[in-house]
Amino acid sequence: MSIPSGAPAAVPQVPEAVHRRRWAILAVLMFSLLIVVLDNSILNVAVKTIASPSPTGLGATQSELEWAINSYTLVFAGLLFTAGLLGDRIGRKKVLLCGIALFGVGSAFAAMSGSPGELITWRAVMGFGAAFVMPATLAVLMNVFERDEQPKAIGIWAGGVGLGIAIGPITGGLLLEHFWWGSIFLVNVPVVVIALVAMLVLVPDSRDPKPGRLDPIGVALSVIGLVLLVYGIIRGGELADFTDTTVLLPVIGGLAVLVVFVLHEKRSSSPAIDISYFRKPAFSAAVAAIALVFFALMGVTFFSAFYMQSVRGWSALQSGLLILPLAVAQMVFAPRARLVVARFGARAVCTAGMLMVAVGLAAFALFDATTPVWVMCVVFFVQGTGMAHVMPPVTVSVMQALPREKAGSGSAVNNVFRQVGGALGIAVLGSVLSTVYRGDIEGHLDAVPAAARDVAGESIEATLGVAERMGPAGTPLVSAAHDAFMGAMHVTAIGSACVALVGTLVVALFLPGRPRTGTAPAQDERTVPADAGR
Repeated sequence: MSIPSGAPAAVPQVPEAVHRRRWAILAVLMFSLLIVVLDNSILNVAVKTIASPSPTGLGATQSELEWAINSYTLVFAGLLFTAGLLGDRIGRKKVLLCGIALFGVGSAFAAMSGSPGELITWRAVMGFGAAFVMPATLAVLMNVFERDEQPKAIGIWAGGVGLGIAIGPITGGLLLEHFWWGSIFLVNVPVVVIALVAMLVLVPDSRDPKPGRLDPIGVALSVIGLVLLVYGIIRGGELADFTDTTVLLPVIGGLAVLVVFVLHEKRSSSPAIDISYFRKPAFSAAVAAIALVFFALMGVTFFSAFYMQSVRGWSALQSGLLILPLAVAQMVFAPRARLVVARFGARAVCTAGMLMVAVGLAAFALFDATTPVWVMCVVFFVQGTGMAHVMPPVTVSVMQALPREKAGSGSAVNNVFRQVGGALGIAVLGSVLSTVYRGDIEGHLDAVPAAARDVAGESIEATLGVAERMGPAGTPLVSAAHDAFMGAMHVTAIGSACVALVGTLVVALFLPGRPRTGTAPAQDERTVPADAGR
């Protein structure tokens, strides 16, 4: 957004040496970000292979497969906030280097795992490293770009996140077609080595010059609260029952600890995060929109994978390729979202974007087993276009609401809400899908042996597995499973769309509108730390 004629020019805050190489720095940050985001989705493609007996896989049980995914998510979400604070305090480059190196080590050992237990352990190590990479990339970005270029850089950053989510299944499918299951982790190692060298050469360090006293109580409360909350959400998704004691206790306990965290931060003379920022409607609406978008998106990503592979019969690679329109839309439109915001304002752009996401989600309620591929591509493109016009503006709102020296904390808040929203989406919408499916399929299990009925009703994959073992007698069960899943998917799609509509209402009511003509945007007058060019 340009400054009107006659307005005082903003004082440059980024050292000239850093400013000249800012786009090269962004490329390095995107390289690091891509493997972390990509790896968070790539394992879903390999679960069937890992479940196979040795030497093809590890012979992992369903529970072990779930924890191979959830151990990463749990550690990642629990440490995001702490990682952002450490970056502000000790230096974002140091945190980024340590995080990416740890991620690489975890990837190498995960590839060589000889048992499901080892894989779960090394996935947790990867989550630990990823937690320090994710917020640091955005925090570094805020300190190498001037304020007027930050929206463009954040748009590219947001497009990279969407790209990673979309190409994860494609990469996993390609690797599994030619190599063993461990290749999906081992491929990270050379990328990590290249990223580390590029970071050492190009990326400057920066930190908060006046971080204040350390707040160990606040840090501990944030970790405990987030881990308990996310664990409860994951457990609820596993059981498809959020009333179970093993779900309610960690969820309620996590929320209680987070309430204590907020109260502690409000009274602390040196808080880890200034809670007063949440009193700003634009800030709160932005983080709420992030959570709601990922709630809806991760839920639909979850059930669309089963639709494409279990109902339509496509391979993991073919299913991944169908999501390419979503990635292309984000790559094309996210970096340009700032131009639309400059013309129409964040409120109008994000409201329209959220509506597009809602329409794309609702379209799944009209899909059947013969829906043309081109229709699916259009729907994914609409979803990607909508996200591309939501995520960059709301991320800019979050990051520019905080002082530049608190960029790590702002990035952590952004990522925590996204991660918790995504975990909730998979758990809640996955539970809806599972519950509706079980209710519909139960009436078709009479021909199934009594000992196998409970297993056959768990999911479409379980039903199809039992039907396959029954031979020709299981053919009617396959058709019933497809019909039951389609009905469950339609209900879940409507639920996802409703969540997106809530997000639409939030941004329409609370995000700022178009700036009045002749009003110069507020400039951050704080200076960059002296070590920013080192």
